[in-house]
Amino acid sequence: MKNYDIILASNSQRRKELLKYIFEDFKIISSNIDERELEQKFLSKTFKDNKSKFSELCDILSFEKCKDVSLKHKDSLIISADTIVYDDKKLFGKPLDYNDAKSILEYLSGKEHIVQTSVTIYFKGQFHTFSEKSFVTFYDLDSTQKELIEDYIKSENPFDKVGGYGIQDKGNLLIKSIKGDYFNIVGLPISKLNRKLIEIM
Repeated sequence: MKNYDIILASNSQRRKELLKYIFEDFKIISSNIDERELEQKFLSKTFKDNKSKFSELCDILSFEKCKDVSLKHKDSLIISADTIVYDDKKLFGKPLDYNDAKSILEYLSGKEHIVQTSVTIYFKGQFHTFSEKSFVTFYDLDSTQKELIEDYIKSENPFDKVGGYGIQDKGNLLIKSIKGDYFNIVGLPISKLNRKLIEIM
């Protein structure tokens, strides 16, 4: 019989729903780190290319969230995650307003971008971080795509989603194809997470 709590270090409703595939019961305790401050400090460094910079940033944010929660819950199993959207030039956060959402979604149209989720597991004093990448291609920015983007921004909530869209809602109407784990794009690569947990525990 286990003698530890399971904690999801995230307030994301999507991650909460996905983790239920693995655990029936767990607590929600979000971290208190300043993600934007960490992000700005990290991105000011020089890297050989943007993709490796963005990928490493995702790992760091996931780790720092888990580390923060572990300080007060050393005897728990803690799972944290961070999801980012990027290509070889830009990192896309949550849109600030309507115009920002429109700009991001129009930029992504006709191109392939990467959705990466980095996950950190804390268990028995050890941290384990891994990441999963999925590749998403939007339809070209034709008149139909422009109308769909307008409708999406008005009818859904792109402002709480990195990259300005959710594949689990009407955002999927903008997508031509994906390569990789669907649930990773939603926010948690549950199959890979489950296998990592089996290894660790």
